[in-house]
Amino acid sequence: MGVSGTGKSTLSQRLGAELHCPVLEGDDYHSAANVAKMRSGHPLTDADRWPWLDRLGAAIGMEAKRGGVAVAACSALKRSYRERLRSAAGLPLFFVLLDTDTDEIARRMRGRAGHYMPPSLLDSQLATLERPLPGECALTLDAGHSPDRLVAEALAWIDGARRA
Repeated sequence: MGVSGTGKSTLSQRLGAELHCPVLEGDDYHSAANVAKMRSGHPLTDADRWPWLDRLGAAIGMEAKRGGVAVAACSALKRSYRERLRSAAGLPLFFVLLDTDTDEIARRMRGRAGHYMPPSLLDSQLATLERPLPGECALTLDAGHSPDRLVAEALAWIDGARRA
């Protein structure tokens, strides 16, 4: 989870490979209207996000029930969004927040080709972000670290959380 440009897709692909499980890209579950809205520089509202979160959460639940585990890349910016995903999935979910310096995120966003999320929406995403609170099943990692380190830290935390 995290704002656009933090490396969610990269980490999810790497975790999926390590866990030998399906990887779902949250962006693929957006409606065409949501994508068009973001592409034109307008942030999504909660009303825009609810159906997207329901579709993605149901897909996560289906894949995890089928194979025991699944990984998804999704912004999940608010606690209510994370709760919505959990409800739609119908099973416990573990969240890893990728967070780093705003300037670094903006640099990454400017360097991406072909993504619909313009750097101009970074401020609205940061304003929406509710970092996980104690008691949420969530880990925060510095997205400035190497993918290898992020994968190792995430896997160690997931393993510990699953045993608890």
